[in-house]
Amino acid sequence: MTRKNLIISLIVVVGTLTGLFVFNKLTTRKDEKSLFVRVSKGDFEISISTAGELLAENSVDILAPEVARGRDFHAAELKITDLVPEGTLVNEGDYIATLDRTQFDNTLKDERDRLLTFTTNFETQKLDTAVLLTGLRDGIKNQEHTVTEAELTLANSKYEPPTTIRQAEINVDKQRRTLEQLKRSYALRRAQSVKNLANTKVNLDRVQRRVTDLENLLTAFVIKSPTSGMVMYKKDHHGTKIKTGSNVNPFERVVATVPDLSSLMSRIYISEVDISKVRKGQEVVINIDAFPDRKYTGKVASVANIGEKLPNTDTKVFEVFVRLDGTDPVLRPSMTTANKIVIKTLKDVVFVPNECIYAGTDGNPYVFTRRKKRQLIVTGEANDKSIVVNKGLKPGEMVYLMKPEDADKFRVVGTDPS
Repeated sequence: MTRKNLIISLIVVVGTLTGLFVFNKLTTRKDEKSLFVRVSKGDFEISISTAGELLAENSVDILAPEVARGRDFHAAELKITDLVPEGTLVNEGDYIATLDRTQFDNTLKDERDRLLTFTTNFETQKLDTAVLLTGLRDGIKNQEHTVTEAELTLANSKYEPPTTIRQAEINVDKQRRTLEQLKRSYALRRAQSVKNLANTKVNLDRVQRRVTDLENLLTAFVIKSPTSGMVMYKKDHHGTKIKTGSNVNPFERVVATVPDLSSLMSRIYISEVDISKVRKGQEVVINIDAFPDRKYTGKVASVANIGEKLPNTDTKVFEVFVRLDGTDPVLRPSMTTANKIVIKTLKDVVFVPNECIYAGTDGNPYVFTRRKKRQLIVTGEANDKSIVVNKGLKPGEMVYLMKPEDADKFRVVGTDPS
């Protein structure tokens, strides 16, 4: 090997050893950094975090027409055949949806046929009554003339024999009784005809009202918006969105809703374990999954008094509503939220990550410090990430995040950090 090649080989070896040494140092520092954490001091926030859903505090329901009970026509289940897309901006009076009118159209056709029959029968009955009563009135007039003639005959027979006069008197009496009978018969027939016409008119009016009600109802099957805003689909009692093809609940009649976006709420559920910590008015930090770079604040608006079981869960939860502070035009109902309810904030306390804390057989907590000590500590309140250390550690100390391999060689010390 030449001198030149020897020098090059030495340089390569030295460079490799130097690189390995530097790499080893960097790796060691990285490992140390991942093994240890510094004891912190400052404000300590105790909170409860849970997911939720945005909804409007107030909204206007868009309703299907009410099919009143007690009507003579059968009310079929209302079905939505067309509905504007969710999120559509509408003004008051704009088109929203159309309901299936097939069965009601058939019912209306039947009722119109009945109305035509009743109208024809009523008009025929009126004509028949008019003819009948006219004939009776003519009979009365004719009888009145007969009575007059009989009275004239009686008057002219005063010079006749008594038998002739008596016959004339009997005839006048007979014709007068006949006239009274015709008048009573006319009055009875007229009263009967008026009653029959009235009954027919009642039935006719009832059918006419049914036709009018159906026409008005079918007009309302084209649904318009009662207010301006954004159309949002509503969920039924099964949690399924009401949309085209859905049937309308006859007791609620909601087709869609127009939320008031100026006041939004986040609906969350808190477990029965934590619900005692939640109170009305507590501060809440809210993140929206759709906009991870934005942060919102709010306050607990209401806490349910009675727990409930959600589908596919075994534990009871309590419904809590959080009212967001201010407004943001990008927010929409049904967006998923991440909510952190701030229970309280401890000022100027010492704390470490929960992973650092271990407990002995006696139940006393301790940590492993970088100074090879198994330091007994007195802990305080905790959150989901860290725990307060009331005694045993000083701010800035380094403690193990994970139990060291040679933990049995660490010296056990009490809670006095000095």
